[in-house]
Amino acid sequence: MKKLLIFAFLIVAGFWQHDQNRVIDHAAGVLVSSQPIQRNLRAAPTIQHKGYDIKPQADFIVEARVLSREKYYMDASAELSPLDLALGWGAMSDTSVIDKLDIEQSVRFYTWRMERATISLKDVIRQSSNMHMIPANDRVAGKLAEIRKGSLVRISGQLVNITNPRGFTWKSSMSRTDTGAGACEVIYVTGVSQI
Repeated sequence: MKKLLIFAFLIVAGFWQHDQNRVIDHAAGVLVSSQPIQRNLRAAPTIQHKGYDIKPQADFIVEARVLSREKYYMDASAELSPLDLALGWGAMSDTSVIDKLDIEQSVRFYTWRMERATISLKDVIRQSSNMHMIPANDRVAGKLAEIRKGSLVRISGQLVNITNPRGFTWKSSMSRTDTGAGACEVIYVTGVSQI
């Protein structure tokens, strides 16, 4: 009986892992034409969340194609943000464009290589970004967990700066045109839907 339970567990774990890595394919063409919407805030109240002080900087909505997703378990911010999404809109939601790029995520960065690219470096930067997801509650966390590479999503919440009493700090980018360290959006996610 014990061997049967272990075997059943391994089968379920295998199906779960397969589902986690499932990619959603799309035909060529721009799938998301809208740009992210950002409304800067002047004096929003601080949110207390899991022992962190979260200070909203802007209301934020993004509709995009998921270029890549990366889960985090062990880094300093994993308890707060267990998932990063590399998102693309405009030309960076078009299969014929992104199939010519090598896209990866690692250690909280999103990288691409452009050897066969049909898009300029400037357009890649302006039409895609790595975003750190901070789910506001368990329902949002569950919705984020359903997202796969290739999903078309609408994510709403706030761009935030974060501190805690142990000296942790994390600041969101406030621009879609920056690159390198500090260029990722840190989003306190209050709404998630697939479009």
